[in-house]
Amino acid sequence: MAVAHRFHILCGWVLLYLSLVGLMKDRRDVDYPVIREVKPSDHVEIERITLSVFGPSTFERNVEEIYGLIGGKDWKWRKMRHLVADLADPDGRCLVAEMKGVVVGYITMKLDADSAIGVIPNLAVESDFAGLGIGRQLVKSAINVMTQAGMELARIETLEQNPIGQHLYPKLGFTEFARQIYFAKDLKVQEG
Repeated sequence: MAVAHRFHILCGWVLLYLSLVGLMKDRRDVDYPVIREVKPSDHVEIERITLSVFGPSTFERNVEEIYGLIGGKDWKWRKMRHLVADLADPDGRCLVAEMKGVVVGYITMKLDADSAIGVIPNLAVESDFAGLGIGRQLVKSAINVMTQAGMELARIETLEQNPIGQHLYPKLGFTEFARQIYFAKDLKVQEG
């Protein structure tokens, strides 16, 4: 009986080993992205990725879920407005991750030469490509851009409802230094 039990355990370990080797092989077969500067022709893909990724983790959506449409505009319109402003900012930069000629992620930066602080307002990776380290590569590339531009501090924000950001940013050397709480007052409702 003990021999059969040991054999069963050994078979389990062999299957686990073969599974892990298979996973590592699959991981090696994955093409790694090219990180490059954004081109105007990338904007459509960046907008598509933004709308598909940011829904669960943007304060614009939180506002809409509580107060409904504001000014007849939805959270997607507000998020796109912020993104368009970031892409047009003369102190801004944007990098994209491209795989086989397709943009699968991006990161935007604001470089404030006077304060020497670089801010990352947006980081998004298409959900089909999540877990491949693309977000990590984009952040590392943005840090390199900031360093080369003379920034002395890099800052990034995330909402409490974004566990991926809360997990990733400390692993890349970011330290939490403050928390911000958002409040809103519905001005459409008349107080008595």
